[in-house]
Amino acid sequence: MTDSNYDEIMRLLCDRLSSLTNSDTQISPETNLISQLSIDSIKLLNLIMEVEDTFDISIPINALADVQTVRELVDLVHKIKTAS
Repeated sequence: MTDSNYDEIMRLLCDRLSSLTNSDTQISPETNLISQLSIDSIKLLNLIMEVEDTFDISIPINALADVQTVRELVDLVHKIKTAS
C-alpha cells in the first residue's frame, strides 16, 4: 500500500467524521473520536460499514476497542486493507 492510499483513507474518514458530527472541531489525526467529536457507537458502526464498503474490507468489531483517535482508526483501516 502506498502513502497515497493512507492519505485517501485519512481524507475519507475526516470528511465522513465531519459530516457525522455537529461540532465545529477541526478534525486532525489526533482528534479524539469520543471526547472531541462525540462519536457514539451507532455513528461509529455506520462509519465502519461505509468504510468496509468503500475499501472492500471487513473490520472486526473487537479491533475498535482500542481506537480513540482519528489516526488510530486510519491506522486500523490501513492495516486491514494492506493485509487483504
